[in-house]
Amino acid sequence: MNFLSSIPLSWQTILLLVASNVFMTFAWYGHLKSLATVPWYTAALVSWGIALFEYLLQVPANRIGFQQAGFSVAQLKIMQEVITLLVFLPFAMVYLKQPFKMDFVWAGLCMVGAVYFIFRTP
Repeated sequence: MNFLSSIPLSWQTILLLVASNVFMTFAWYGHLKSLATVPWYTAALVSWGIALFEYLLQVPANRIGFQQAGFSVAQLKIMQEVITLLVFLPFAMVYLKQPFKMDFVWAGLCMVGAVYFIFRTP
């Protein structure tokens, strides 16, 4: 964690959320490809194991963001959703071989609007 202490708190939050989202995406969707032939409960147990690493990154990210970096809970949630979209799209296209759709762009633009409204000063 000494490496993280040299990074501004807002970036610590963002980097930890990105890393946690990679684990979350594999936990939620990776089994659709890699564990497609095993029973659902096996996939669930494997996913829970992966999700543990997500939580080990996500909980400190939210604590740093809220307690030290000064983000509101709403700002943390919107950041999480934007990061989720940014991590999920390459995952879906590369790992799950899903085709690109313009709907991804429109969804991203909606997220930009959400970021604007949640981060603007009253």
